[in-house]
Amino acid sequence: MPTDVTMGAGYAARRGWVQEYFDRTASAAWARLTSDAPVSGVRATVRAGRDRMRGLLTGWLPADLSGLRVLDAGCGPGTLAIELAARGALVTAVDVAPTLIALARERAAGLPGARRIRWHVGDMLDPALGRFDHVVAMDSLLAYEADDTADALAALAERTTGSVLATFAPASVLLRTMRVVGRAFPRGDRAPAIVPVAPDRLRAAVERRVGAGAALRGWRWARSERVASGFYTSQAVQLIAPITPRPVLSS
Repeated sequence: MPTDVTMGAGYAARRGWVQEYFDRTASAAWARLTSDAPVSGVRATVRAGRDRMRGLLTGWLPADLSGLRVLDAGCGPGTLAIELAARGALVTAVDVAPTLIALARERAAGLPGARRIRWHVGDMLDPALGRFDHVVAMDSLLAYEADDTADALAALAERTTGSVLATFAPASVLLRTMRVVGRAFPRGDRAPAIVPVAPDRLRAAVERRVGAGAALRGWRWARSERVASGFYTSQAVQLIAPITPRPVLSS
């Protein structure tokens, strides 16, 4: 299994920025975006895109999640964690923004499966969070370069026995154009700064960590799919853990 993944300084620096943005600058906007409240046309496309992406990722998980340990890495206001817990998963939900964790706790209170969720404020890569059957990191790695993203996936895989599902911002002419156009909108409608990553570059970075002795030894890039909805563009990737051979029983 992979061991000793070391994150670069770029990850720590961007993590601090992410915490500042979501905990102070945009907490109210994200609370509204992830609710049923009316939003602007721009944010309506983002809301629809996130809903589609969440459905895609949850569809890649086993149909029966009863008793499975799932990490919601970068859980935000808790929508995904709540859905997974309602399907029977034992969910650990972590986010660097205390404001969003407080909102998630509030939203989960009294809902089906809420008692199966453990909420944490902190780094999604913290080994103290434990080991998991599956990890989902939905739109929580959008601010990182390809190598930092691949290292984060490897760090998550260290503690995972089934699959790691994550999203990234796929570099494209359309995405670059949308980012430029987006600067013309009111600040409250702007997306947080993201780092577009070419899918081929990320896959190459992941595969460099798959070989013998590498951080993702034996793992497999299983599939990838893009979701585009107005001003929301994100691409999902599914990494599958190596299969551990079953012992041969003597007759």
